[in-house]
Amino acid sequence: MTTLSFGHIVHFSGRAPLRERRCSSCPGGIANAFRRLPGAFPWVNGVATEDIGGQRWSPSRGDLALPALTLDEAAFAANRDLFLTWCASAGVSVAPHAKTPMSPELARSLRAAGAWGTTVANVQQAAVLLASGERRLLLANEIGGLAAGRRLGALLGAYPDAEFHAFADSPAAVAALAEAARIASRRELSVLVELGAGRAGARDRAAIEATIAAVLAADRLVLGGVATYEGAAATPDADETMRAIAALMERTIETFALVRAAAPQRPLIISAGGSAYFDIVARALAPGAQADGNASVILRSGALFFADHGIYARAFAEIDRRGGLLIDGLHHSAVEGFRPALTLWAEVLSRPETGLAIAGFGMRDASFDQGLPVPLRVFRDGVEQQGLDAALAVTRLNDQHAFLSVAPEGALAVGDIIAFGISHPCTCLDRWRVILGLDADGVVTRALPTQFG
Repeated sequence: MTTLSFGHIVHFSGRAPLRERRCSSCPGGIANAFRRLPGAFPWVNGVATEDIGGQRWSPSRGDLALPALTLDEAAFAANRDLFLTWCASAGVSVAPHAKTPMSPELARSLRAAGAWGTTVANVQQAAVLLASGERRLLLANEIGGLAAGRRLGALLGAYPDAEFHAFADSPAAVAALAEAARIASRRELSVLVELGAGRAGARDRAAIEATIAAVLAADRLVLGGVATYEGAAATPDADETMRAIAALMERTIETFALVRAAAPQRPLIISAGGSAYFDIVARALAPGAQADGNASVILRSGALFFADHGIYARAFAEIDRRGGLLIDGLHHSAVEGFRPALTLWAEVLSRPETGLAIAGFGMRDASFDQGLPVPLRVFRDGVEQQGLDAALAVTRLNDQHAFLSVAPEGALAVGDIIAFGISHPCTCLDRWRVILGLDADGVVTRALPTQFG
């Protein structure tokens, strides 16, 4: 059961009905009031969350209190199927990074469709996914010191059947994982030696060898493979980025050889791959894993299942310039294949002056770290206003307000509902405790709780 508290609206459960707590400061309580849970529920007393899809709510008709974040169910499924098909053709697997939506339900759906497992970024995320039933996790990060090791150990002790792999880039990181294995009474805990550029990860051969030696010397730890993250090597210069990633892949292959020499019989993992350069990673690493015969390349892509109208749209265009997605010998367009699945809905609150509109969302609702939201469609009384979006642009955000420039011919009015595309799913989803699935008709299909922080 998930219980969330948001002022007067205090209960949201995966099974139980939405309930209210009356507020003495509000005349008549809130039984008949129109309130919003994060996730944009109109306040309807007694509607169970599993029955929300039967209400036939539509954000374009104004059925939801706005802003709201929705997931295009068909686009998400198409992105999933496309990427898993490409992975199979490329000879790699994927453990989708759960940090993007922190939705156990979506993580479970990806694994059920064929994902190898699930990636998490810290012990807290691991706790959420383990509690939801996931039993194969990559913890794609160092955990910290001995106190963090004890916390991880207590968690793993509660899930003795979980397959768990963690990163280490130094003897100190290895010591923390050894403490976790001791506390959990694990016979063995898999450690991936992380090398890196620009972020965490061992920087040279001496650090890599010291980490390998520390794992071999530790009780209850085993070498599980190598890991890196190519996105941290990226720079504003495209050519420099390609050179940096190529060098990192070479170092990854060299590190894998060192780990293989130290663990000649074990099945090993080579893990890399975010959502922007996964094609380069697969081309560089899959042949070595196949030649080894006892190794697997596990990507950790997460955001591409949602795609976007910003940084990943541009990343997919770059993939197409590199030849696109090669599936069973045929080239497919990443731009045409991956479809943006997230939409932010907001209402026009004010037209205070010519050329300006204020919409009801802001930095608390949308990502803005790598591009502002993009107006896609405008609705008035449930009817789409053709061409109105072309007259609009988001220029800046406050906490709760979006500033839109409006072209002179733009007839935008107070009460119009605008659908926005976003850039960077990770930093948009983490602002929401519930997102809503939408079908092809734009009607709510289900509520998807998220479990951030």
